[in-house]
Amino acid sequence: MTEETERCEFMHIHEEVLQKVLSAMPSEETLYDLAELFKVFGDTTRIRILYALFEAELCVCDMAQLLAVSQTAVSHQLKILKMNKLVKARKDGKNVFYSLADDHVRRIIGQGLEHVEE
Repeated sequence: MTEETERCEFMHIHEEVLQKVLSAMPSEETLYDLAELFKVFGDTTRIRILYALFEAELCVCDMAQLLAVSQTAVSHQLKILKMNKLVKARKDGKNVFYSLADDHVRRIIGQGLEHVEE
């Protein structure tokens, strides 16, 4: 593609529209954080873990059995999910149970699922 084809056909800039968009645009740092959050959803195992946690609070052993993956793999993915504030842990004696961090996670996954099923 040449530079000529990349240019707008008309050199009329809609200043008001550009200002409106710029004033509504989040900071670069916020957009970076948002992009990083969506990267977390780019792994099938993590999505499966989140979806399982829709239904119940689970320990690593139960998730490993449910998803047919190793406990090590589940623990690794839970660490990433926890770092990104998508899951929370609750200790009960020697057991640690995981659940969704809040209802935002449920809505993000639910809307994503609704979108792909359209």
